[in-house]
Amino acid sequence: METSASEILLDFPPMFRLYKDGRIERLLGTEIVPPGLDPKTNVESKDVVFSQETAQIVRIYIPPNATGKLPLLVYSHGGGFCIESASSPTYHNYLNALVAEANIVAVSVDYRLAPEHPLPAAYDDSWFAVKWVASHFGGNGPEEWLNRHADFNNVCLSGDSAGANIAHHMAVKMTKEKIDGFNLAGIVLTHPYFWGKEPVGDEIKVPAIREKIDLLWRFSYPTTSGSDDQWINPIDDPSFGSLACSRVLVCVAENDILKHRGLHYCEKLKQSGWGSEVELMESPGEEHVFHLHKPSCENAAAKLKKVADFINQGKA
Repeated sequence: METSASEILLDFPPMFRLYKDGRIERLLGTEIVPPGLDPKTNVESKDVVFSQETAQIVRIYIPPNATGKLPLLVYSHGGGFCIESASSPTYHNYLNALVAEANIVAVSVDYRLAPEHPLPAAYDDSWFAVKWVASHFGGNGPEEWLNRHADFNNVCLSGDSAGANIAHHMAVKMTKEKIDGFNLAGIVLTHPYFWGKEPVGDEIKVPAIREKIDLLWRFSYPTTSGSDDQWINPIDDPSFGSLACSRVLVCVAENDILKHRGLHYCEKLKQSGWGSEVELMESPGEEHVFHLHKPSCENAAAKLKKVADFINQGKA
């Protein structure tokens, strides 16, 4: 018979289990790989602590034979705010491939995870990281790679799933809190983790999945007002269309339940009066974050090229 401490309070496969004693067992996203020279792409990476207070790191990537100023990407990983990290092989491999394809500098942000650090910790960490990156404008920051190679006139924010949610909110926050010398050219939202109390699209057909996503959100943000909280459902936020950029690319996957939120986001952004460019890319026959798990498939290669081209649109 199980002791009370070993009893499962919440089972959320394939991501994690929560036990009654408060212990969390992560089933995915716990593996880590060191930075360094990637033999496949010749992309080089290093880890740098950006917050002494929380000991969080960013992993910085530069392409082979980097010279001069290059477009800068600030990336937030996915995982429902509960799993994964910037040191995960899944994200390390993806950033190596993207940096090589696009010939850019990338900063992959590690933020604190729920439930040990419930939301809004991930948003707070991400904003602190953005400001830390921006401190290199003018070439006087603590990290030489950013001083030497980051083009702060051409910055993109991106992420997948929960990381796409973060990228949206950072772009909104940048309209309220200006950062000198940091020109946000665009954001790339891949399979964004947005939600809402009222179903959109085909969400109404999958009540069990809707209930599971509601539960995940409350798990990561215990003090939330619910699934219409503006952090998870930004559509009704008065600042929704106040993005500090002129271009948005939203990527969705045909067989991903979150696709309908991505489509809804695009339509509402077009109607918001924002008035700038919104692009949509849908990958046929694919599931949520397929490109991370099947990076060599045809649709993943097409998506990688689309994102690389989007980032490079802002080059002078």
